[in-house]
Amino acid sequence: MVEGNILVRMDAADILEQAGFRVLDVATADMAMQVLQRHGHELNLLFTAVGLQGTHNGFALARRAAADHPHISVVVASGHDRPGPGELPDTACFIEKPFSAEIVHAHLQRIMPDERKPAPLREKQASSH
Repeated sequence: MVEGNILVRMDAADILEQAGFRVLDVATADMAMQVLQRHGHELNLLFTAVGLQGTHNGFALARRAAADHPHISVVVASGHDRPGPGELPDTACFIEKPFSAEIVHAHLQRIMPDERKPAPLREKQASSH
């Protein structure tokens, strides 16, 4: 999970944990690149914002993850920047912010392999992030 805004990062991490994922969260693209280099073989999902501090944005991070670790599913989220042609890997999906747990869950159901599909959502008030 890569998101510069701590509140959004906490909310998104909570959604991913509810879906059954163990979450490693970082604030910058550079930190995410370090995590990918060290732990990419262990990761199943990269969930990243587009606007990130560091040398890469979320689109570049998604492309790098897909190239170096093709087993990782990728979700990119933004409330401002939409992907242009070639900005996202073919296997990635884009979610507009603010997003709800239901929207994230639906996208994860679509892109994750069967053996890694998210757990069903728990009954809880939906909130937007």
